[in-house]
Amino acid sequence: MTKNLKKKVVVAMSGGVDSSFAAALLKEEGYDVLGITIHHYEGNENLESAEQAAQNLKIPWHVLDFTKEFKNIVIDYFCQEYLIGWTPNPCVVCNLKIKFGLLWDKAKSLGAHYLATGHYAINEYDQKSKKFLLKRGLDKNKDQSYFLYRLNQEILPYVLFPLGKFKKSQTRELAKKYGLNNYKKEESQEICFIRDDNYRKFLTQHIEDTVKPGKFVDKEGKILGEHQGIPFYTIGQRKGLGVSLNKRRYVIEINSHQNAITLGDDKDLYRDKLSVEDLNFISGDTLSDSIKAEVKIRYNSKKSPAIISSYGEDRVLINFKKPQRAITPGQSAVFYQGDVVIGGGIIQ
Repeated sequence: MTKNLKKKVVVAMSGGVDSSFAAALLKEEGYDVLGITIHHYEGNENLESAEQAAQNLKIPWHVLDFTKEFKNIVIDYFCQEYLIGWTPNPCVVCNLKIKFGLLWDKAKSLGAHYLATGHYAINEYDQKSKKFLLKRGLDKNKDQSYFLYRLNQEILPYVLFPLGKFKKSQTRELAKKYGLNNYKKEESQEICFIRDDNYRKFLTQHIEDTVKPGKFVDKEGKILGEHQGIPFYTIGQRKGLGVSLNKRRYVIEINSHQNAITLGDDKDLYRDKLSVEDLNFISGDTLSDSIKAEVKIRYNSKKSPAIISSYGEDRVLINFKKPQRAITPGQSAVFYQGDVVIGGGIIQ
């Protein structure tokens, strides 16, 4: 414990039980803990909960207003991706540029040695490679390493994930013992800035003027009906298409240039190859030879065995052992070897 005395750590406190408990653990371990909550979108109702947790823990607490930056970096990106027919992952961008970017810059200016979050992931120094490894959290049902694949050797030496070796059930149980009133608070919604998970309503409010109806077509180009606008659909979607057809149809392709959406059968959704760009390898190395890995094509998908090969500059080709359903441009493909995250990128 004494080794941590006077080591200052900023904890990103969202108002939820995870980050609150992370702060409690670090205080108990002897760190000089400062809680910071980011006010990043209008209607953020978690400030009071975060402040209450900080008061219970008797740690200083500040609010940073990043609403302007969050809009420019995350929300605008979110909307623009949908406009081109892609399905974005705003949490990945927020982690990289807001939490481990702007917040870490602020933490350093306050004299912090570390930045901690309530993510269920493990950051571990490997004596053999002399590098930091990002690993899956112990609780595989809660593991959040997928969202952290853009971290690198420049930031990982200064990042703490206190909850990596806890299960969510333990977090709630121990948080109650620490007197944290948010120990039974419900899980946060999937995308924090979209209420009720109604992304269509959000997009309508933000980009309605640029959304134009277009045509649904089949694989042969035959017109099947009219869609309400490219941003309102995603690969694999079946419900809410707004057209009456004689059999189940799924969105299998989105062409923003032609403002057309192709509908097909479930079997049309399976592919065994995909290309990935905008790469990040956590080790800092580049890919010289083909490697075997397991790949997740979305957060809630299972890892699937694949061969990853170089495919031009800052691009790789992934060949899956078994075809994957509804591979979606704009989502992140994250590469694992065992429990270690080796990197990832954006599906094209």
